[in-house]
Amino acid sequence: MKPIIFSSHARLQMLLRGANEGEVMEAIQRNQWQPAKGGRFQTKQRFAFNKPSPFTGISYHFKEVEAIFVEESDTIVVVTVKVYYSNQEGNYESLL
Repeated sequence: MKPIIFSSHARLQMLLRGANEGEVMEAIQRNQWQPAKGGRFQTKQRFAFNKPSPFTGISYHFKEVEAIFVEESDTIVVVTVKVYYSNQEGNYESLL
């Protein structure tokens, strides 16, 4: 797999939304990529969370990290990251 790099926007969004580089990299490396707007790709990975959200204090069982990225000739550039917290399968509460 190509090296994965993060745009400054993606790094800020990870900080604001509660994701880390390892989670984003795992999502990209382990899951199927779907087409997104502007020639980009997106993919998601669900993680066990089982603790309070760092933003609301509400406890959630799951955290889903969604990466939006571009595949270039020699790298994968993560453009932005979204995070969803949930207590049920298929029922996500979006953060930001």
